[in-house]
Amino acid sequence: MNPVRIGIIGCSRISKKSVIPAILKSEFVEIEMIGSRTVDKAKEFSKEFDCKNFGAYEDVISNKSIDAVYISTPIGTHAEWAIRAMSQGKHVYCEKSSTISFESAKKMVDCAKQNNVRVMEGFMFKFHPQHQKVKELITNNIIGNLISFHGIFGFPKFPISDIRYVKNLGGGFLNDSGCYPISASRMIFEEEPVGVSSSLIIDPKTGVDTRGVSYMTFKNEKTASIIFGNGNYYQSEYNVWGTDGKITLERAYSVPSDFETNVCLEYNEGYAWEDKKNENFKIKPKDHFLEMIDDFCLDISKQQKSSLDFEKELENQAKVMEAHRISSINKKFVYLDEIN
Repeated sequence: MNPVRIGIIGCSRISKKSVIPAILKSEFVEIEMIGSRTVDKAKEFSKEFDCKNFGAYEDVISNKSIDAVYISTPIGTHAEWAIRAMSQGKHVYCEKSSTISFESAKKMVDCAKQNNVRVMEGFMFKFHPQHQKVKELITNNIIGNLISFHGIFGFPKFPISDIRYVKNLGGGFLNDSGCYPISASRMIFEEEPVGVSSSLIIDPKTGVDTRGVSYMTFKNEKTASIIFGNGNYYQSEYNVWGTDGKITLERAYSVPSDFETNVCLEYNEGYAWEDKKNENFKIKPKDHFLEMIDDFCLDISKQQKSSLDFEKELENQAKVMEAHRISSINKKFVYLDEIN
């Protein structure tokens, strides 16, 4: 196959640190152009990553040689640029969270369908093999029937000038970190929650949520509890509790490409405390950004269909995120079928 020609919209930290380096490692994609709000920034990125073409966001979208775009602008602007790119016949890989509302997510998906292109929300962690190991243990009934999922994602405070604290740009840490364990719970249970109870702590100075907790119910009495926030000791884990055991990941969401992860399994061989057993499965380092990018490029070039339905995943995730916002504002349990 000819490599997918991709344009970069947004010279963000994550694009510089993780996404563009992964693109450069992939055999299925090449960078055609880099766009930024300022030409100087785009020129700087282009020089660093040896890309000849650079310009404004609009230049990337209007470039007819580009097959797909990667969008890493502030979250509140994702929908606008994604729709503009898809309207020009370009596939979209959009940084997470994809957008700030369920309504705008539906517009993104509708635009993709109307223009016969794909749009993917970039939850790279799903492509790390440690989660495949977790699902293998679950499928093999090693921990019995699933009871609950518990996910935590939080980190030290960012400088107050960071865009995460700018409300009208889609700031807040539900969008930035809470989205990960929410997405992971859906991935592990392989279904959507029935409903959500959420409480977000709002910073009075900035108006954005800085911490939050949520409780989600799923079918067959399964539950998921989520804690996320900013200004915390770094945590990036989840555990899955079953009738016969528990599985824990200590580095579940943001994993460096050279980092060896560990899947910890706990179970009992009897009824006494001393019958408790632990097994650790070491997972070799893997660049989950590269795995996701390859999957996306192979799918849009019709070489290999992805196991994920990109548009369905994006829309369903946005609906659960919307339920969190509504629940916190109205201080009530929100059923997902209430949201249309």
